[in-house]
Amino acid sequence: MSPNIRIALRFLTANKRAMAMSLAGIVFGVGFFIFGQAQTSGFEQFFVKTILGTDGAIRVQDRIRITFTTMELEDDDGSPWVIENTENFKHIEGIEQPLEVIEALKKFDSVTGISEVLTGSVVMGTNFRSYTGRLYGINIDDHIAVSDLENQIIFGDLYDFRSKPTGILIGSGLARLLQVTLGDTVVLTSLGLNSRYTVAGIFETGVSDIDRQRVYMKLTEARSVLQRPHGASFLQVNLVDPMRAKEEAFHMMNTIFYHVASWQERQKSWLDAFFVLRFSTALTVSTIILLAGLGMFNTLAMLVLEKTKEIAILRSMGYTRRDISSIFLWQGIFVLIAGTFLGWIVAILITYGVSKLPFRVTGIFSTDSFVVHWSIWHYLTATITATVIVMIASYIPARRAAQLEPGDVIRGTSQ
Repeated sequence: MSPNIRIALRFLTANKRAMAMSLAGIVFGVGFFIFGQAQTSGFEQFFVKTILGTDGAIRVQDRIRITFTTMELEDDDGSPWVIENTENFKHIEGIEQPLEVIEALKKFDSVTGISEVLTGSVVMGTNFRSYTGRLYGINIDDHIAVSDLENQIIFGDLYDFRSKPTGILIGSGLARLLQVTLGDTVVLTSLGLNSRYTVAGIFETGVSDIDRQRVYMKLTEARSVLQRPHGASFLQVNLVDPMRAKEEAFHMMNTIFYHVASWQERQKSWLDAFFVLRFSTALTVSTIILLAGLGMFNTLAMLVLEKTKEIAILRSMGYTRRDISSIFLWQGIFVLIAGTFLGWIVAILITYGVSKLPFRVTGIFSTDSFVVHWSIWHYLTATITATVIVMIASYIPARRAAQLEPGDVIRGTSQ
């Protein structure tokens, strides 16, 4: 062990209570910083996973038609010339020839599944009450390839849905509103026509808005109910890497001339809200580390005043300004290392403990416990934040100590 480190340890233990307070601040600051990020990121990841498992990575809808605008002008000599503007676009709702678009999409290597979907609003009624739902006509095998619908079913199974021509799948929230269960009959009203269907399964995605209004039906039956014998409302597409949905959507749109929306585009408002929540949580919890840094600064500053004679003796013995500065910096490093390590342990214990608490969370999504996301980046970010604050707090007193001159200390003129 070098003499500088040995002296730093002796100075560090000279003011145990103050150093312990600074250490505690770093421990809890780092711990709660990591826990806050794990919790907010956990809910964000849960939301993203649910959206990808329900609405897919990409949605293809509305044909794009380029509209030409021309203007005829004349030069000074009377020669005619024309300006053409091709930057205007017109969106035509729906997909008229879904099979042709599906074949074009299958040529993309990143595509793993495509589901043709027909949607429309219907009124669902029982003996108790009626509610407006959103009907989704699907080919079940195609839709399973682009969603987690098979795993989202909590009552019933897909066998009953396949085997019953008039079977439907409804969300758990809508089932509670209608007070229906498996095997019950629901009357669907659309465009003045009434049709009776049997509840073959109840699903729960975790997103309350979806579970309160969505109804799945066979595509052929949906065409009859909505009176739309041809076309599709949109195509739901799954990708090998959903995180590249933006890039793939841009490529597809320029190839097939349909509006292609990635999941990041469709859920931009919620993703922005999660980002702000993560940032505000990190900023708030960082104040604990900042206060610990201020405590460290105050402790080291007082230590410099108390150890002026010792510093003068060390300088007289041949210690350089750099040696004196390193002695005080090492004290900050020791507190930082111990605080960060203990903070990691606190974060692991709190994060794990909270994730096991039975706590019903409802809102934009629902879950029976706190959702956390374990990521090494949370630990690295907390460590970097603590390092910056503690080292700044340690550098100023260390620099002040290095500037002390032995002669000034002896004459009592040091400041």
